[in-house]
Amino acid sequence: MRRVAAAVGITAMAVYRHYPDRKGLLNALADAGFDELAERLTAARTTGSARSTRSIEDRLTRVLDVNLMFALEKPRLFELMFLTPREGARQYPRDFVAGKSPTANLMAGLVEEGMASGHFRKGDVWAIVFETGALLQGLMMLYLGGRVDMSATRFRTFCHQSLRRYMHGIRA
Repeated sequence: MRRVAAAVGITAMAVYRHYPDRKGLLNALADAGFDELAERLTAARTTGSARSTRSIEDRLTRVLDVNLMFALEKPRLFELMFLTPREGARQYPRDFVAGKSPTANLMAGLVEEGMASGHFRKGDVWAIVFETGALLQGLMMLYLGGRVDMSATRFRTFCHQSLRRYMHGIRA
């Protein structure tokens, strides 16, 4: 906490006035990260309309791109949000099914739309959302951990191909 305080130019006691301990600070950072990611996803305009020419798969790919951009811009925050165990982190299936994940809720809406339109087979929406998120997050963690020898551009293409393979498997 002293290092954090020094980095932002305040005393450690000032940090403790807002956060009881390191865990509290990290939880607040992760929550702010999820808020930011949800805002970016909402701004990406992934919802459809009767006049929309963007396919459901194009919009799901847009969700993937927003997540990728966020992870590449803020790799340590992405790791904190999705990999680091922490109190209050949302858990599958309970919290997701209850609609407590603003980032997953958007994805669920797209998957439900794909099922309703007959593009995807009927199935467990939340399982598909969780599996798709796990695919992306797993690939990102491997990339950020230096286990993928590709440029960011090539990695993005690889992720698009992986998502297409997954969507092909759930098509009607």
